[in-house]
Parts: sequence; structure tokens; C-alpha cells
Amino acid sequence: MAGTNQPVDWMFAFKFNAASFPGCTDDGTTPAQGSPAIFGGTVQEYKGGHSQQYVFATSANPTLVKGEGCIGATLTDPLGATFSQVYLNSVSCYVLWNDQFYGEPIASLGGPWGHSKGMVAWNEQGDGMVLQVSTPSWPGSGSHASPRNTGNTLGAIGDDNDIEVAQHFFALKLSKDDLVTVLNALINASVATDTSQPSIVRNGGPTDVQALVNKLGVPASERSSTEPSPPILPPLPTCTVATLSSGVQIISKPSALYLPPWQLISAQIGGIPLRVASWWEDPRIYSTPAGVQIEGWPDSLTRPGAVAIATTGSWNGRKIGLIGGIGTAYNHAKLGVSTDTSKALCIFGDMNQQGALRSDYAHPGQKMNSSQNGRGGMFYVLQNQRLFSSLSQLLAGETAPSAPVSS
Repeated sequence: MAGTNQPVDWMFAFKFNAASFPGCTDDGTTPAQGSPAIFGGTVQEYKGGHSQQYVFATSANPTLVKGEGCIGATLTDPLGATFSQVYLNSVSCYVLWNDQFYGEPIASLGGPWGHSKGMVAWNEQGDGMVLQVSTPSWPGSGSHASPRNTGNTLGAIGDDNDIEVAQHFFALKLSKDDLVTVLNALINASVATDTSQPSIVRNGGPTDVQALVNKLGVPASERSSTEPSPPILPPLPTCTVATLSSGVQIISKPSALYLPPWQLISAQIGGIPLRVASWWEDPRIYSTPAGVQIEGWPDSLTRPGAVAIATTGSWNGRKIGLIGGIGTAYNHAKLGVSTDTSKALCIFGDMNQQGALRSDYAHPGQKMNSSQNGRGGMFYVLQNQRLFSSLSQLLAGETAPSAPVSS
């Protein structure tokens, strides 16, 4: 949704960090602390900082514009209007996944679980939508019938401050065939969920969809083999790549493919050079040139193009910090754009630029399955000239070097 009763084929939103655009309005105003929140919980006074200001674009208006009100906290903002279709609906089927639920309803999970967060929802025919988020702990329930004690509204979650740093959200309309593709991608990425928890999984709809949902909740590395004895050795892990009915490409990285995520994505889309903003924090993978040598790179895979790590961006003349860290000036969104202007590609991902290009890359003893290299995740590649132009401007700024700078 672009807003109340405003359906669109896709929606993207970027929530600013608290240093660049504090509060929910240009004067920094936030809702009263302790006031009830629309999807559960009460508005928190986060000492680390509060920002729910945002820019967004949709298939109906692909150029980024400044949004009104607190993102994810109303029925009129694009994220709140999108999420409310599921949360306030008593019949929707859904799966929510998040590797950082903090115990409600499931524990936070590291590798080999995927570093992935989001929700997919559908009706009895299998038509629906997928919502990718970068926010730990949100959403933590897909239905008002299964409320969370810690809250389920951005800005009103008691156990995690999702709104201090920058975040992103991408929602996409799905056909039934698209839904099957997305569920297979979730299985490949080993997303963290639990089919026994009604707050995050309500199965239903077509029988083939239900069968796929039942395969979720177990990391790929731990699934029992259905092959006859002796078991047939599984093939080497690979990304799954598919084009949905909307033209959006979906790429799923498995946890056991020990390669740096954004270099892998560049290779999967033909070696196109990228500019990437993510939670860029230790163990950092620095900016890399085209064709960089990466340990264990498959001979069958195209070499990556250059990957530049964005450390700052800007909106309306204000500088935005885009590296990872604890504080108000940092970023947790995972975004990429082509730096080849003839390829108007916008990429929304799950994964940070953390890991290794080779053994001992960031520190002695580091292995190739370090950090994000050893996690799964999802990426959506959208080609749209107007969104590409405005997202490229948002991410324009300073760039990380290709190696640590000596003091």
C-alpha cells in the first residue's frame, strides 16, 4: 500500500537514523511516551535516539519523496497500511522470519540460520505479498489474535530500539506462482522461523504452498535426507535465482555458500559494479575492485564487478551516516545500486558487508565462513529508472577504502 486503500505493485521505504532526521516530523516531534501503539505496545522513550522520518517510493510514484507521520505506526503511512492488511485480518495466511526475535516468540539465532527478516502473506488462492525488513524484532506477530508482550509496532518495542539507526522496507505483490518461488527461496536461505508458533506462522491455502511452509524452520544444513541409504551427496550449495511476474528478480544465498554477499550478488547479475550501504562493521569487507580474487570462488560463476561501500549519503542537503555501529548516526538498511548508469538496478537485501575475501582477511585465524559469508539471505533486484536515480542520489557520498587506512 502507498497509504490507506492505495494498492500498488511494490513499495520501498528508507527510514532515517536519529542523528540525521530525529522524531517523526521536521521539528523532531514524537508521540507521547507510554501512549498505545496501533499494532501493540506503547511508545517508548529510547535513550539511544528516535527517528521514524522516512522517504518512500512506489510503483505508482517511483521517485523517492518524504513521507508524513511515524513510519510503521499508523494506518496511513505506506508501511503501516501495508502491514495492517495482514495484522488486522483474521483469515490471512503468513510466515514471519527474523534471526533477531530476542525470545518472543523464538530465540535469536546465528549461523547456519539465515541473516534475514521479513514476512510473506497470502490468501486461500495463494495470491499475496512479501515484505522484506531490516529491523530486528519487527514484525514479531502476524496477527492481532497473537499479540506480543514486548509490542509489535515500530517505536513501541520494549526489548529493541529498531528506530535509532536507519532501516529499509520493501514490499512486493505476489501471484501464487511467485509465492511458491519466494517460499523456495526462504527454504534455501534457512530463514529463522518456527512453524509451531501461531504468532509467526499461519499455514493454509494451496496444498503445494502448505507443503513448502512445512519445510521452513530448519536450517538447510540440518535437514534430514530423504534419499535412500547410502544417501546421495547433495550438490554444492548455490544461489537460487528467479524472475517474478512483476519482473523483479529474487536471489537467495544459502548459508553454506561461503562467499561475501554483495560480491556474490554482483556476480549473479552479470558482474555489474555496485554501490552498497549496509551494517558495515567488524569484520568489515572493504570496497573491492572488479574481478577481485576471492578464496573458493567457483569457476562456473562470473567474477564480481567493483563493489563500493557507501559510508555516507544525503537527503535534502543533510548528511546521513551509512556505516554500522551503536549510536544515532548509523545505518542498518541493506541497499545497493548499480554504478553503471546504463543498468538502472536497485537492490534490497538482507545481508551486511561483513566477512572475508580470503582466510585471515580481517584477523588472524579468520575462516571463509566468517560472519555473513556463512549466513543465508534474500535479495530483490528491481529495474526502474526513476527509483534508481533517486536512490543513487540518497546513497551518494563518501566511500570506504579498499583496505584499512593506517593511522
